[in-house]
Amino acid sequence: MGTLLNVRNLRKSFGGVTATDDVNLAVEQGELHAIIGPNGAGKTTLISQLSGALKPDSGSITFKGANITNRPAHTRARLGITRSFQITSLVMEMSVLDNVALAVQAREGHSFRFLKPARSIAPIRQTALEMLDQVGLAGRANDATAALSHGEHRQMEIAIALATGAQLMLLDEPMAGLGPEESTTMVGFLKGLKGKRTILLIEHDMDAVFALADRISVLVYGHVIATGSPDDIRNNDAVRHAYLGEE
Repeated sequence: MGTLLNVRNLRKSFGGVTATDDVNLAVEQGELHAIIGPNGAGKTTLISQLSGALKPDSGSITFKGANITNRPAHTRARLGITRSFQITSLVMEMSVLDNVALAVQAREGHSFRFLKPARSIAPIRQTALEMLDQVGLAGRANDATAALSHGEHRQMEIAIALATGAQLMLLDEPMAGLGPEESTTMVGFLKGLKGKRTILLIEHDMDAVFALADRISVLVYGHVIATGSPDDIRNNDAVRHAYLGEE
């Protein structure tokens, strides 16, 4: 096991507002670590700093033992960090299979200069189909992406994240906009990934968080006030007072 991601004293301000305030966080290899907190707690700002979309004012981010604090997003992606769900990355005019095949092609460094469709390269096609099978979409491989439901688009994004070979998946509210049945399906997929990939999950759905997380960190006003097992967090008076009591 061991620590995959280590965040120390991370700070980010916008004008007079401190969005992340001296954040300390360690994510262990293979765990599903959830970040919860009220609206405005700084969760999306934190994820943006981890993915490289935002540069912190101070503090450090270490991934696989390397300091990545000042590295841009595309470099972090190559190292094995992927962010999903906040902004959809799907090409609606393409088939489901083609979307995932492109991610496999990018990971394997195949040349794009001949404009040969990724799906026509047998090993890429096979890998893409395996990823779709893992998220329950193999039967929709040849359908247009635009024809799928919102929940199925979310499943596709997990398949693409898997196809990139990401070691750390930053999942930004995967349940947002899903109905009860789709949410149950998503929880099932994420449970199936536990132990296979390291996942940092931001989520408002507390039922999903407590069903999925190995550990939970609670962010309030940009500061981590507690980290522990779901039972630790559920029974923490400070957390109940600051956040869970509102639910």
